[in-house]
Amino acid sequence: MSILDSFSLKDKVIVVTGGTGILGKSFVQALAEAGAKVCIIGRDMQKAEERVQLVERLGSEGLAIAANVMDEVSMKEAKERILEKWGTIDGLVNAAGGNIPGATIGPNDDIFDNKIGDTIKAIELNLYGTIIPTLIFGEVIAKKGKGAIVNISSLAASRPLTRVLGYTVAKHGIDGFTKWMATELAQRYSDKIRVNAIAPGVFLTEQNRTLLTNPDGSYTERAQKFVNGTPFSRLGNPSELEGTLVYLLSDASGFVSGEIIFVDGGFNAWCGV
Repeated sequence: MSILDSFSLKDKVIVVTGGTGILGKSFVQALAEAGAKVCIIGRDMQKAEERVQLVERLGSEGLAIAANVMDEVSMKEAKERILEKWGTIDGLVNAAGGNIPGATIGPNDDIFDNKIGDTIKAIELNLYGTIIPTLIFGEVIAKKGKGAIVNISSLAASRPLTRVLGYTVAKHGIDGFTKWMATELAQRYSDKIRVNAIAPGVFLTEQNRTLLTNPDGSYTERAQKFVNGTPFSRLGNPSELEGTLVYLLSDASGFVSGEIIFVDGGFNAWCGV
């Protein structure tokens, strides 16, 4: 196998939870371009079907499933549909998650004004929304003896962001779960099973544009703080996550497991001086 061939995902079956989201769209497109057959899981069936159309335009196969990552039964039903269509699962991308507005502490609120119920929901969505799909789809990979799982962490796990308690706690949990699962699967099943996580920095998307940019297109005060702390002096573009994702799912990363890889323009590496 040539080095370029080792990055190929041709005919590999990859499941993407949160595939209907903004980052999910970027992930789905990259996987299809790399040759993968992609299962898009999300709550919005219309968007999932649109993603399948995108995959098919790129010359690959797709499957849309409306399901809730927090529902074990829903995930098991999704697994059976995937196996019925393709007979196997080669990779999993846990991209479902995000913050919940009620779990964000307002700029003028005290930290003890935190809404506990919403904070718990944010933790459950991000952490258990990663654990549950991994335990269900990962079992197929484990029994097969080969495959890759990629979780989506955040720079918030190593550099806590103000005002987002639940999200920060959940991403810490994902980092720990990633390392634990990588160890267990390798020791109990096969050294050809890898589990890693991508920790994105701050990426400008339609979802957070109003938070990070002013009406005139300039950065908000919060966004400027991120930019000032980033050696690249800018925010990221979702497409800049794609190369790392494909690498971690491909044979090119065959001896990489239990790692948290930052894609953040150097934010986590810089002390600010």
